[in-house]
Amino acid sequence: MSGEPAPRGWTVRWSVRSRILASILLVAAIGLAGAGAATYLFQRARTLDTIDARLISRVEAARTVATQSKATTTSFALESVVKGVIPNENEGSLGIVDGRAAWAPAGNAENNLPLDADPAFVATVVRQTAAGRIWLGTAYLKQGTVRYIAAPITVAGSAQTGIYVDAVNVDGELSTLTTAVSTYAVVAAIALAAIGLVGWFVAGRLLRPIRQLRAAASRITASERNERIPVAGRDDVSDLTATVNDMLDRLDLAMTSQRQLLDDVRHELKTPITIVRGHLELLDASDLADVEATRALAIDELDRMSGLVDDIEALAGSQRANLRVRSTQVADLTADVFAKLSRVAGHDWALAGSAHAQLDLDPDRITQAWLQLADNAAKYSPAGSRIELGSRVIGTFVEFWVQDVGPGIPRESWGRVFERFGRVDTGRGIRGSGLGLPIVAAIAQSHGGRVSLESSDIGSRFGILVPLGVDAELEQEAVTEPIPIESASHLGEQ
Repeated sequence: MSGEPAPRGWTVRWSVRSRILASILLVAAIGLAGAGAATYLFQRARTLDTIDARLISRVEAARTVATQSKATTTSFALESVVKGVIPNENEGSLGIVDGRAAWAPAGNAENNLPLDADPAFVATVVRQTAAGRIWLGTAYLKQGTVRYIAAPITVAGSAQTGIYVDAVNVDGELSTLTTAVSTYAVVAAIALAAIGLVGWFVAGRLLRPIRQLRAAASRITASERNERIPVAGRDDVSDLTATVNDMLDRLDLAMTSQRQLLDDVRHELKTPITIVRGHLELLDASDLADVEATRALAIDELDRMSGLVDDIEALAGSQRANLRVRSTQVADLTADVFAKLSRVAGHDWALAGSAHAQLDLDPDRITQAWLQLADNAAKYSPAGSRIELGSRVIGTFVEFWVQDVGPGIPRESWGRVFERFGRVDTGRGIRGSGLGLPIVAAIAQSHGGRVSLESSDIGSRFGILVPLGVDAELEQEAVTEPIPIESASHLGEQ
């Protein structure tokens, strides 16, 4: 039925390589054809103008000869004119007396025009000059297209009528040009073939990374994500390849982090669920004390799971780096955080140092991370012990730090404490969800910084390092520095 779409199997699909090559060949063919046609038409017009000018000069010369001759009749005058002409190649002349071909050049060569051999042409010329005017025209004889001129010639006192005709074979005159154009067409066809061959290989080489990208994308799955595309060259396609490889790296990292998070969450939730289930299965409904104890235990485990979910949400928010950056005076931020902690009971909070710098950061996020470090120090420090905090400038960074006097962390475990659900079995005990310090690390990284840790058997100092930036302003004032525990290790440093 008319109007129905064609089957999909009949749809012609052109590859990018073919379309690029077709476009190049089309433009090249149009350019070559246009150049050849323009050259041919221009040279043809010049040749025709030259032929007309030559014919006119021949007629003028013939009439001059006829006028200066001593002939008493028109026939004799034409005879002297025609027989005195030696036609060039592709030329011919004729003398017509009283409507009949009377005189032709002597020794007419084979490649000349035998005008007297065509009675129809003679009759046409006689008719065209009947009014006594010179006629310049074109005729189509068996020898080809002919450009001719016919001029009446009369001699005073003679009753005869004469016509002098001179003609040029246009096809013969244009043969050299036609041969040149034919040669040009052959050369142009060879050039197009060469352009197509070179273009096919060049386009294939340039588009090879795209084909490799398609093949790699078809092979990449959730379990096989290590496929990468080799980068060669320094062109735009190579830049695209590098960008795609970077994207694949980020996707791989994101999927790995997601899988790790899911595995860690499953592991962390398994224990409280198992505990609650086991107590509920062994619950003695008739024993009020057992019911109350099981209820309290279940609520406690549910609260712990709720806190874990809150920590996961906070970690995800920190990793999205949705910062609200504004210029902040570090000393004021330090004072605000200390003011909040000074009211927390159970420890002796002390401000041990304050940096005086104007820094672009998100004060809410830095405060969140700093308070998390303080909470971490409070968990693992003896009750009533001294906890110091402060800020300082270290090279091109500002460090927001907290120092406790709790049990230290083994050096080989310093990196582990900043991993999700990372816990270290030391005298510090196992408390919380294991997401507090990863949240701190995520906030530091979102500011372009990193975390720091110094630890020994007399305590630990955690820090948040934020780069100063080129526009940061430092005030030349004395800064109180904390007593270092030992040389720092900056985690996350490249």
